[in-house]
Amino acid sequence: MDYENKSNEYYSNDRIEMLSYLPKDAKKILDVGCSDGSFASAVKERNNAEVWGIEYMNEEAKKAEKKLDKVFSGPCEKFLDELPDNYFDVIYFNDVLEHLVDPYMVLEKMKNKLAEGGVVISSIPNIRFHSVLIPLIFSKKFEYQNFGVMDKTHLRFFTKKSIKNMYENLGYKVISHKGINRTGSLRPILYNIPLLFLANDIRYPQFATVATVKK
Repeated sequence: MDYENKSNEYYSNDRIEMLSYLPKDAKKILDVGCSDGSFASAVKERNNAEVWGIEYMNEEAKKAEKKLDKVFSGPCEKFLDELPDNYFDVIYFNDVLEHLVDPYMVLEKMKNKLAEGGVVISSIPNIRFHSVLIPLIFSKKFEYQNFGVMDKTHLRFFTKKSIKNMYENLGYKVISHKGINRTGSLRPILYNIPLLFLANDIRYPQFATVATVKK
């Protein structure tokens, strides 16, 4: 995967919008795909928490090591069995699951890593975002890009519905499932008029989900 050619902004994105989903009482947190640790360090400061990270790129992992309590460098699948069971109050996946060969297996194994009442919080790109969906329908275009929903390093594609189904089929209970970073473009509104506004999901490039293990 061509992560080496990503811009510095790709690895230092604070993802402040994802902090709003952080439970106030969470004290042990894992950030999968922590990049240089910018987001995880904000989590650590906000909750005065113990924060671990997993980062694919070694150079970024080294930066994260200076900010977090423990960092694994390499593919997250490699470290699943090394993570302690029943330990984390929160496991974050900020735009990570779509990069994995088998995100279902990873989420299945992470169920055992959550403490009682713990949650998985994810941000996942929406393939039905208007800037992807409309060219696909009317111009038959499905072209990869260097960033965004059609990032060329994405291996999996999701919709609002398929994200929810993924969690539920794996034995999770979805607590919250919302579109984030809504586009300011008027086009999705115009597209929705003949659809009686039944396709409002096309306004969001990502969906943020909070889920816990179903009992």
